[in-house]
Amino acid sequence: MGTPGFAAAVLEKLAQWRGGRVIAVYTQPDRPRGRGMRLVPSPVKTLAQSLGLEVRQPVNFRSEDDRRALAELHPDIIVAAAYGLLLPKAVLDAARIAPLNVHASLLPLYRGAAPIQRCIMENCSPDAVTGVSIMHMEPSLDTGPVYATRTVPIGCCHAGELTEALARAGAELLVETLPGILAGTVTAIPQDHAKATHAAKLLKEHGRIDWSLTAAQVDAHIRGVTPAPGARARLECKGAPEPLEVRILRGHVSSAERPSSCGLAPGQAIPLNEGLGIVCGEGVYILDTVRPNGRKDMSGLDFANGYKPLRALLPDAQQSPEGAV
Repeated sequence: MGTPGFAAAVLEKLAQWRGGRVIAVYTQPDRPRGRGMRLVPSPVKTLAQSLGLEVRQPVNFRSEDDRRALAELHPDIIVAAAYGLLLPKAVLDAARIAPLNVHASLLPLYRGAAPIQRCIMENCSPDAVTGVSIMHMEPSLDTGPVYATRTVPIGCCHAGELTEALARAGAELLVETLPGILAGTVTAIPQDHAKATHAAKLLKEHGRIDWSLTAAQVDAHIRGVTPAPGARARLECKGAPEPLEVRILRGHVSSAERPSSCGLAPGQAIPLNEGLGIVCGEGVYILDTVRPNGRKDMSGLDFANGYKPLRALLPDAQQSPEGAV
């Protein structure tokens, strides 16, 4: 049971496992996407169909017919990974041995819908880690006992990159743990609920950057909301009639100290040898790749060279190239 790419990686590994077979795949119904709002299948459905597996897409499990159809499969194990639904007890009870969840955090930390993003956003230390947990599911959110965990370093990954790494780790840990669960030689250890933290779903407004934070915190926040919901900022530029809206795709913390004499407040642009920097509450954040509102992706330097109020800040400022904003 799963929906996005994270779950597809788990399904792919599970389908290759020789200790059992996948008898059915459950995923969310196709959703309308794009300008034409065309129905698009989930990554799990696409993969399952390519593997010749039966795909089922109930809206939810409130229907008695959907619950009965699952029970009639007589599964030994139910495996869920980023399915997108809180499964009721009747569904979990359909598993003869255990209902398992591959969760992208080291439980009890970061229970909830956005464990990968929240973990990055809240941990700016360069040696910060996260991981995956194989959990025995309960009707409540991510509270079940844990069979196994594996640690994964966060490094400089953004959420998309870390999702891929955690998906691989979770898939591998699952197939390594399954034989012991089936044999009854691996037992689940209850979580310490007193140490639990919650990873609430991210909304578009969570992509807004607060430049009063330290540069390290800004960097962690931007990586946490990349690629979705995306990091957005309004840049204050001297001489500009209003702030410029940009989406920040990639950047890094400047190795230089924030110039004490710059006289600029957090959120204002400053030229450095490394490129175009944004002053933070402490330190400077360098824009590597941006997408100005209504324009294509470009480097921070091209952005600075093409936008007059920013170009005026750069050394050896030149006249606007034809067509520049």
